Amino acid sequence: MPNRLAAETSPYLLQHAGNPVDWYPWGEAAFARARAEDRPILLSVGYSACHWCHVMAHESFENPMIAALMNDLFVNVKVDREERPDVDTIYMQAVQAMSGHGGWPMTVFLTPGGLPFFGGTYFPPEDRMGLRGLPTVLTAVADAYRSRRDDVERAGEQLRAALVPRPFVSETALSLAQLDAAAHELVRQTDQRHGGFGGAPKFPHPMALDLLLRRFRVTGDTALRAAAEVTLDAMARGGIFDQVGGGFHRYSVDERWAVPHFEKMLYDNAQLVPVYLHAFLLSGRDDFMRVATRTLDYMSRELLLPSGGFAASQDADSPGGEGAFFVWTPAQLRRVLGDEDAALAARVFGVVDSGNFEHGTTVLSLPYPLERVAEATKVPLVDLLTRVERIAERLYLARGERPAPGRDDKVITAWNALAIHAFAEAGAALQRDAYITVARHAADFLLDALVPDGAVLRSWRDGEARVAGFLEDSALLAGALLTVYEASGESRYFVSARTLCEQIVSRFRDGGGAYFDTASDGETLIIRPRSIDDNPVTAGQSAAASAFLRLHALTGEDRWHDHATEIIAPLADAVARAPLALSSLGAAMEMAIGPVREVAIAGDATGPATRDMVNAVWRRFDPLRVLAWGSSGDVPLLDDRPARDGRPTAYVCERFVCKEPVTDVAALEAQLNSPR
Repeated sequence: MPNRLAAETSPYLLQHAGNPVDWYPWGEAAFARARAEDRPILLSVGYSACHWCHVMAHESFENPMIAALMNDLFVNVKVDREERPDVDTIYMQAVQAMSGHGGWPMTVFLTPGGLPFFGGTYFPPEDRMGLRGLPTVLTAVADAYRSRRDDVERAGEQLRAALVPRPFVSETALSLAQLDAAAHELVRQTDQRHGGFGGAPKFPHPMALDLLLRRFRVTGDTALRAAAEVTLDAMARGGIFDQVGGGFHRYSVDERWAVPHFEKMLYDNAQLVPVYLHAFLLSGRDDFMRVATRTLDYMSRELLLPSGGFAASQDADSPGGEGAFFVWTPAQLRRVLGDEDAALAARVFGVVDSGNFEHGTTVLSLPYPLERVAEATKVPLVDLLTRVERIAERLYLARGERPAPGRDDKVITAWNALAIHAFAEAGAALQRDAYITVARHAADFLLDALVPDGAVLRSWRDGEARVAGFLEDSALLAGALLTVYEASGESRYFVSARTLCEQIVSRFRDGGGAYFDTASDGETLIIRPRSIDDNPVTAGQSAAASAFLRLHALTGEDRWHDHATEIIAPLADAVARAPLALSSLGAAMEMAIGPVREVAIAGDATGPATRDMVNAVWRRFDPLRVLAWGSSGDVPLLDDRPARDGRPTAYVCERFVCKEPVTDVAALEAQLNSPR
């Protein structure tokens, strides 16, 4: 008999619709029952691609005896953290405060008023290896709620008070010294041998890598580029990158990036593409470009939906078990490739009899540079590259016959915005119109399905969009639309981005200039959350500040710069101290300090001469630059900047002071190459 989750659209919630647990979705109905029956609430939070969420579901939520205990003692609420990041953020902070750590699945016990009083992450189905089993926890928590009610309420109120966001205060003004300190702190935290920040498990941290590249571009400090490249190289060669199908897994469980946690998230791939693209534009290294394009191709092949939007993720598990879809043995290579190519594939991809994963299987990686393999095998490098590419294609086709991981096909606005930005920027920088077309179609879909009445919604699936959007949804979408405008010259995307920025100020900002994750007209929770760190998606506040600054450069309206500074200034000192958490705010801070270069190209947007000028702008990695082109009238930066003598004309300005207008690409390139 399905429970109440059967009426939901989230694939994660639907996975639990057949549980014997009497699950409620998050909402007033659950809290009303808890109040009426004076029961505590068991809140369980997870997501579709989460391996340990599936483990706890199979062990406990599908267990009739444990489910009966849950139903008898609690009102049980299941939440998809991807749909409700506000709920997840509040109660994850509570769990971290109570236990010192967090993660998913998250299990939190609440009063009927929503106050958390006990929580943790994964609980096994019985007491084992020093962990209390879920039945033990359920009984103890229910007893505490019945017998020590005053203590429970007092602890919940104290925890709520501790969770209320505090004002941020910086003792110094914005300065490049703070950004340089942030960049060098990132260098200090870099594992110079294996790449990444700190030890295992290792996460990509794309915003931190990009901040290193941004500061290298300005300062020329090669230590910054080297720190970024050691990580980019290690990830590209490691098992965290799908060597056969392209795209990145979630994180590495080891320090060498060899064995990943196998889920593939849209946001990781969407945020890593621009980093590899920027590294290519700075270095000219084709291998960085190939990682970017292979990741984009993976996203368009396996995550792009018929609607035009992108699915949220692919699961870590498949019918064969965790990671079974992705791993290989020498015998499997021989069956697919034959002895000769299998021997080469084993050498190139590090496949050995003992394996590096479970049951003697190996996660494919590139343990040795192909130049070394070519030298050892006496195969010319060009020929080796061709053979390896063909081998990878054959392995990909053979892998496609295996039972595939599940896909969470809900469309999340913020994550789709990151993908739109990645496709638009890569399409423009690499002059691949097909990528820009993907970005335009996805942007059109979001504007139609997820901004139906002007207010952004969080997620969509099967024609339904139910959850109100958060700051990150509006801010990241605004930034993505600006990128689509700069890539396509279609001013309607600029107009939509400006409208979203107006809404951010009116709905997410309080009277004191602070910005919150939830809108002022949104659901009332025990606190109004305010996130500042990139965890793991660019923080909503940082995305808003960046969008405001780009809008300032495209419009000349100082209020947008003022709004951005409201966000950045109180956290300027924190950027220098904690850059790994605040890298995207550091990027916004760099743009606020400037100088930003404003480039306007007047002329027929469809003409090849205009496109040549646009391409000249996009070929350079310059994050402190905006570009206006296409039809005039909507974008103020194009006002009063006519084409001259019937030829497309470029106006290159800094802080709205312009150089001499130019009508040929060589002169434009000279101005773009000039120092600020």
